[in-house]
Amino acid sequence: MIERRETSLHELTTVLDYIRWGTSRFNEADLYYGHGTDNAWDEAVLLVTHALHLPPYSKPEILQARLTMEERRDVLTILERRFSERVPAAYLTKEAHFCDMTFYVDERVLVPRSPIGELIRHNFQPWLNVEPLAILDLCCGSGCIGIACAEAFPEARVDVSDISEDAIEVAQININRHELNERVRAVQSDLFSGLHGMSYELIVCNPPYVDARDLAEMPKEYHAEPDIALGSGDDGLDFTRRLLREAANHLQPDGLLICEVGNSWEALEKAFPEVPFMWPEFEDGGHGVFAISREELLAYQPYFEKE
Repeated sequence: MIERRETSLHELTTVLDYIRWGTSRFNEADLYYGHGTDNAWDEAVLLVTHALHLPPYSKPEILQARLTMEERRDVLTILERRFSERVPAAYLTKEAHFCDMTFYVDERVLVPRSPIGELIRHNFQPWLNVEPLAILDLCCGSGCIGIACAEAFPEARVDVSDISEDAIEVAQININRHELNERVRAVQSDLFSGLHGMSYELIVCNPPYVDARDLAEMPKEYHAEPDIALGSGDDGLDFTRRLLREAANHLQPDGLLICEVGNSWEALEKAFPEVPFMWPEFEDGGHGVFAISREELLAYQPYFEKE
């Protein structure tokens, strides 16, 4: 292995050489892509340019640039980690993009990828009927949803909360990074336990929602992410049931709850066939996000309490 690595270091000399080599190794390892790129070539470009401190979309001329031996070792190391450890690229670069914004991420939080980003870009229209002055990003992880909401609604105060102390630390890094400390605060909370007396016009939640079967069958890249942020019981709805029971108490009149349940949307419809969940369609791809108003949460409370 060491001999093969040294041979590669001497035979691969240009930026393009390493992108091609990385692409070949990624295809050979049959990696899974779903944490930033969707194919081996783009993943190799991302990692090579990161290791070289270059923007991913550099001028084509850079492809023929020869690398120093130190640069070759840095590039080879990050490529090898991707295919040997199956670590998502975002954890290797410590960076992810969401809503045209850049966020710090590491193994303490999920890699941002929610279709809720499309709803934020459209200011949650046509489902949100009021201009939100208070917004909650529940199960915030990196804080990307709440911070993007703060940018979309510049008059709003935003709370980002998570049960994980580790996640709150990462969210605070991103609040600082985007200079939003005056409007965004990070709160450690199991659901609403740390948010007593707080109410919001908009609650956005990307909770754990993967059912037991899907969790067991997920590619190895997903198992690098924190389990607490993924699995939620046999049908993926343990957390969502609690949320539906309690959310109305923390919504203002005309308030709205947005929640992602991914592939567990069918289980949710089956569990609550009477409830008129609204399911936005996404132009950019994605599914399994519902919208429900405070009034509807109150009207169907008996069904939520019965579960």
